[in-house]
Amino acid sequence: MKIAIVRERFEGENRVAATPETVGKLIALGASVAVEKGAGLGSRILDKEYQAAGATIAAGADAALKGAEVVLTVRRPTAASLGGVAKGALVIGALDPYGNDKDVAALAKAGVTAVSMEFMPRITRAQVMDILSSQANLAGYQGVVEAAAEFDRALPMMMTAAGTVRPARAFVMGAGVAGLQAIATAKRLGAVVSATDVRPAAKEQVESLGGKFIAVEDDEFKQAETAGGYAKQMSAAYQAKQAELTATHIAKQDIVITTALIPGRPAPRLITKAMVESMAPGSVIVDLAAERGGNVELTVPGKVIEHNGVKIIGYTNVQGRIPTTASQLYARNLLAFLTTLIDAKEKKLAINWDDELVKATVLTRDGKVVHPNFAAPAPAEAKPAAVAKAAPKAPAKTVEAKAAPAKTGASGKAAPAKKPVAKKPVVAAMADAPKKAAPGVAQSVPAAAEAPAPAKRAATKKAAAVIDAAAAAKAPAAKKPAASKPAATKKPAAAKKPAAPKGAK
Repeated sequence: MKIAIVRERFEGENRVAATPETVGKLIALGASVAVEKGAGLGSRILDKEYQAAGATIAAGADAALKGAEVVLTVRRPTAASLGGVAKGALVIGALDPYGNDKDVAALAKAGVTAVSMEFMPRITRAQVMDILSSQANLAGYQGVVEAAAEFDRALPMMMTAAGTVRPARAFVMGAGVAGLQAIATAKRLGAVVSATDVRPAAKEQVESLGGKFIAVEDDEFKQAETAGGYAKQMSAAYQAKQAELTATHIAKQDIVITTALIPGRPAPRLITKAMVESMAPGSVIVDLAAERGGNVELTVPGKVIEHNGVKIIGYTNVQGRIPTTASQLYARNLLAFLTTLIDAKEKKLAINWDDELVKATVLTRDGKVVHPNFAAPAPAEAKPAAVAKAAPKAPAKTVEAKAAPAKTGASGKAAPAKKPVAKKPVVAAMADAPKKAAPGVAQSVPAAAEAPAPAKRAATKKAAAVIDAAAAAKAPAAKKPAASKPAATKKPAAAKKPAAPKGAK
């Protein structure tokens, strides 16, 4: 089992997907590791350190990738660069698939199994594999450091013989992993910190770090979090109310750090040009969502600009600005996940394709895009056709099979009476739409009960006879349904028992 690590080609990316620490552990699992020459230099990791851990240093990317069964990467590689890997090789990394459908399709065509670590589910066993959390945590920290570097004053309050220096006011927008780390870091540096988030759970978290929570706490706010812990897209009405509150608050701040991101969507706009112009000259805004378009109207991705005396930092890879630490955490994330795919005894890949971690992260497999978020269009057209044909057949057979024994004993006329009962729409309603559950249940429960009924009727005929006798006393017409009891014609003894109640009269 060969694992390849190559130098990142993405502009400004200094991180690497494996460190000497993780290379040593991968080799212990039975793998041979090939590292492209100079792959770790951006993170201050020398080739000789990889060699000391047991890796082979390849002269170039092609040599490192040749025959590799697993490729560990930070950014999404091009399909063309993976020509020498083994068929079906795993390509594991932060593949950033949203908005890059053509590149994902190209990976599928290349025959590799692409695994996007961004989709790692937020469950207990996957915490150690969560690249979003590990990298966002560093981005939050670095964001405050960048702000402090551009801010032309001290952050903490200082009481000196020459007088008192007031503390800087820092406002963090978005209290997720990055935001919480930004709050903690700004607080440690001595700033007076406040924060906002649309998720109710964030309030307690912000306050636990010493920050003041700012938000419009209405009914929509109370339901603004997904089951996975992510923020929901808020309504225009809520955004307007929040913007009004934010505008008033931002005008008093020295440093603002925005961290709001919604998976798969452009970054929401939080700060307008007017809000920027309301801030005092010398203030600093750090937009950690610049890579997705930015939370600030004036953000220029990848650059630091100044507008009306306010600096706006729009770095697109903030965590990559502290590559050594970022690489250490990222490499451990990949190692933790890859360990679940390797049989420690056999020392080879043993992927359980039904594992929830695998199912959630695999983008491409066997030449196809398989992730539901991207493969939906093609299967969607084929599935309805198949279901449409299969659904009528299955219900028709089951209804007839169950209903036939229930009324066969009535007469030859009773058989045609079943056809209206076996209405296909009723079965379909019960099969798919919860909206029609009420009528479906009323009609399907008796039908389902009729199948076992013939076996049970023999034991309950006496009680049924008494009920029929009472019903007959009120209306003779009711005897006709009673006649359906000859369903017991399968058991002749049943026909004699109805006669007993009549004699009892």
